[in-house]
Amino acid sequence: MVKNKWRMLAAALLWSFCSGPLSAENLYEAKSLYRNILVYENQGIRCMKFGVHDNGRQSCIDMAEPDRLVLEYTKLVLGALYLNPHPQSALVIGLGGGSLPTVLQNLYPGIQLDCVELDPAVTQVAKQFFGFVPAAETHLYDEDGRVFVKRALRRKKEYDLIILDAFDHLYVPEHLMTKEFFEEMKSLLTPQGVLVANTFPSKKLYPLESATYAHVFGAFFQVQQRNRIILAGKNGLPDARTLAENAELVQDKLRRYGVEKDWLLPLIVQKRDWPPESRMLTDQYSPANLLINQ
Repeated sequence: MVKNKWRMLAAALLWSFCSGPLSAENLYEAKSLYRNILVYENQGIRCMKFGVHDNGRQSCIDMAEPDRLVLEYTKLVLGALYLNPHPQSALVIGLGGGSLPTVLQNLYPGIQLDCVELDPAVTQVAKQFFGFVPAAETHLYDEDGRVFVKRALRRKKEYDLIILDAFDHLYVPEHLMTKEFFEEMKSLLTPQGVLVANTFPSKKLYPLESATYAHVFGAFFQVQQRNRIILAGKNGLPDARTLAENAELVQDKLRRYGVEKDWLLPLIVQKRDWPPESRMLTDQYSPANLLINQ
C-alpha cells in the first residue's frame, strides 16, 4: 500500500514537471524549417522558446508593461551604449521577439537598423505575438547571419553597433563563433563601432571563446550574470572615466527600460581569466557544439 502511494506521488510530480506551470497558456506552436517554435503566456508574461522540452526562453514581453525588459540579458546588452552612446546605424543578428530592435528604434528615432534572422517563422512570430513593428529605417533579412555579413562587406556597409544574439536551441551556432567571422564583423564596424555578443559561460568553451575574441579585438569588457555579455570596440576600449560619462549621457533614456547605471556600470569589467595557451576557434577548428554542456 505504501509503495503504491509513493508510485502515485512520483507519477504526479513527474507529470507536473513535464507539463510546466499549470497557469501557462500555449498561444502558438509550429514547426518551421529550422525548429519547433512555442509561444506561451504565464501570469501576463509572454515568451517564445524553441522546442517543447526546451527550458530556455528566446524572448519575453510583459503584456501589461511592454517597455519593461523581462530577460536580464537584454538589459546587459544595452551596456554597449556606454561604449558608444550615439549609434546612427546598427546590425542585429538574431531577432527573437524583436525586443532589442524595438528598444533601439525607440531610443534613436531614425537609426539605420538591419535585423537578420535565419528563420522567417521567427520574424512572423515577433510581429504577431510580441508587437514588433519595424520602423521605416529598419530592414529585415531572412538569412544566415554569416552570409549577410559577407554580403554587407561586399556592399561596403558599416555599423556603429553590432549585436550578436543568435541562438539555436543549444548555443550560438558554431560558424558564428570563429576567428574568421569575428574578423568579418570587426571589418563592418565604423571607427567608433562596438560589438556586443550574448553568450554563456560554458566551462569548456569559455577559454576558447575568450581567446578568439581577444585575438581579433584585443582587450574586451564582459558582464557575467546568468548570461555572459562580451563588449568589444573596433579601436579598443574607453577608459573608466569615459565609460562613466557615457553611462550618464544615456541614463535618462535607459531608465525607461529598467536599466540603471549604478547597477550596470559596476558589472562591466575587463579581465583576462582564461589560460594563455587557450586555442582559438576557427573555421577549421570549431568544436563548440561538442563543448557546450561540459
